Amino acid sequence: MLGRYKLPLWILPLGIAALVAVLGWWGNGRLRETIEGQLRAQLTATLNANVTALGIWTTNQTRLATSLAEDPTVRELANNIFQSPPPRHEFRQLPAPHLEQFVKDFRPRLAQLGYETAQLVNTNFMVVANSLRAQTFGNVELSDAHTNKFAELFASDQPVIITPFKPEMLVQRRAGRFPPGGFRTNDVRRLNRPPLQNTGRARRGDVTLMQVAAPIHDAAKNVVGALALIINPDKEFSRILSVARSGDSGETYAFDQTGLLISHSRFDPELHQLGLLDASNTTSALNLRLHDPGVDLTKLSLRTNADLTTQPLMPLVARAVDGEDVVEVEPARDYRGVPVVGASCWLPQFGFGVATQIDADEAYRPLRVLQTVFVVLVLFLLLCATAMFVLANLTWRKRLSEAELKLKQLGQYTLEEKIGEGGMGVVYRARHALMRRDTAVKLLLPDRADPAAIARFEKEVCLTCQLTHPNTIQVYDYGHTPDGIFYYAMEYLRGLNLHDLIARYGPQPQARVIHILVQICDSLAEAHALGLIHRDIKPGNIFLTHRGGIADCVKVLDFGLVREFRAPESEAIDSEAETVIEGTPWFMPPEAIQGSAQVDPRSDLYSLGALGYFLLTGQYIFDAETVGEIHEQQLHAEPIPPSRRTEQPIGADLEQIILRCLAKDPSARPASAKQLHDELIICAAATDWPATVRAAWWHAYEREPAAAVDTTVEDASTPMVTVRINLADRME
Repeated sequence: MLGRYKLPLWILPLGIAALVAVLGWWGNGRLRETIEGQLRAQLTATLNANVTALGIWTTNQTRLATSLAEDPTVRELANNIFQSPPPRHEFRQLPAPHLEQFVKDFRPRLAQLGYETAQLVNTNFMVVANSLRAQTFGNVELSDAHTNKFAELFASDQPVIITPFKPEMLVQRRAGRFPPGGFRTNDVRRLNRPPLQNTGRARRGDVTLMQVAAPIHDAAKNVVGALALIINPDKEFSRILSVARSGDSGETYAFDQTGLLISHSRFDPELHQLGLLDASNTTSALNLRLHDPGVDLTKLSLRTNADLTTQPLMPLVARAVDGEDVVEVEPARDYRGVPVVGASCWLPQFGFGVATQIDADEAYRPLRVLQTVFVVLVLFLLLCATAMFVLANLTWRKRLSEAELKLKQLGQYTLEEKIGEGGMGVVYRARHALMRRDTAVKLLLPDRADPAAIARFEKEVCLTCQLTHPNTIQVYDYGHTPDGIFYYAMEYLRGLNLHDLIARYGPQPQARVIHILVQICDSLAEAHALGLIHRDIKPGNIFLTHRGGIADCVKVLDFGLVREFRAPESEAIDSEAETVIEGTPWFMPPEAIQGSAQVDPRSDLYSLGALGYFLLTGQYIFDAETVGEIHEQQLHAEPIPPSRRTEQPIGADLEQIILRCLAKDPSARPASAKQLHDELIICAAATDWPATVRAAWWHAYEREPAAAVDTTVEDASTPMVTVRINLADRME
């Protein structure tokens, strides 16, 4: 029934499109999880870096202020100023000597340290001295907004940081506190206090300040006042927050408990265009409250005139003000209304919060690219299905040989799935129609090889069929399909080849190596007795399996280069065989490199020695990068004893056997595979790999997740490819 029923060809791209859509949906979810994890880590790292930088900076500031306050000269001068009687007039015309000395001492030191101004504040919260001018008006009360911080300083005897503020916040209307004629503009600017208008309202300037204050003690170690250093936050505070940020749209900023921005936004020009900042000289610091506008203001064509004070604070800020450490990878609007992801926290030791964010559009750009790729791919497959549907209903028909072979009977074998593919053919897992057993079927496709190669391959398969030893891969059948494709069927194995064994588990114990080599010798002994040599012994062609209750059973594979070395004299000699080198470079004997006509059974023993060397050390006998360099060393270099290239213990008897097999002169090697077998089994370590140990190893191997995937006799993972070199070309 299956052979009579054929699905329309255009169903294939439709099915693939559906599969791609499912994979796209699955991949989208996995990639999103990955991106979210990376974003969380990136945002947390950026936030922590900025918080750490702020902590280091504030520590340095408080240490510097404390160092100045504890300087004997400064402390003596400050105590003299604090003990001076208050001025009798509201405005002192002649400065006191102590004030002159204060200005004289502090101006150059402040310029070197990068501070704007220094002030002395007594325990009555009065500013009694300023480094800008010695001639000044009478003592000035502190702003109410700063009194609590100085009270904290006087109570704890510890330095304090006062976060950014506007200068006018220091100025309050107090009756009888103003000099005759009012302030001069220059005086006010230098004192960092703007002039008062008749209305009593201070002008909102663009200057922001910070303070770091340290206690000053008298001789009895009592706190008598404080030294306050005025800092320009633009030079340090805002700059620190802009050093570490994520991506092209990322920024980090600080805010107070009301959600007021106390550092500069990197989007100040854009905020002016959006109408969030009014005056052209106004910056975002202390002028912008971080509300969620409810819409993306960057996509509006007009400036916003809406009153945002009724809007809630943006989520990152609101949750941090409530004392919650936030890492939010679900997009939410920021103060521009742009969807962002970010992290924030509240810093009680500083009295403000810090947030870092990046536009969601940039953060999830890889996900959108993947989505676009999958959409385009699905659309392309749908287009292909449509085109194939139209062509199928006209005259278009083309036979795909490999697809048809999967759906039809091949002699007595039903091909089920492709399990491997090489340079000359394709291998399928198949089932015999009568025996119902798994079989590996190799097809030699005509378009993969020339007729001469196919004829030679058929001959070699016929020779291999003569081999019946249990350690040799069994060839069950061979023949031609009705289409003229040559095939042969062999036993289907599960396990791993020696190349994968070393790649996964490293160099092997010498007892196991002996156990493996002995079985290979048994397989080769039968072939040699029939006049056949393998010519391609290598890790990828030796398979380990666990079958029939026998653990660590060896199967010698791929007799694709097998050759009769006792052919009748009357048989014509293949001239190409005399001038072509075939084999795997690291395991080719010197005589094969010099000319394939010289090879005999001892050539297989050389390859077997190279294989034993590889199993013991996990390395090839020679280190080289090109085939020519390998051949040169095979011909002239002596291998380093394997015991010197591994930490694995290697008995002297086994090492001598390996090195004898690697002798350049074939006559110096063991005379036969049987002799090599006899020498190996009497090695001291030959009995150290008993059946119980082998069974335990395979039990553990079969429980590994990687072992759940079948490794078949045609494993194409090995990088040790067979090469063909024309000697005639090389001699020209």
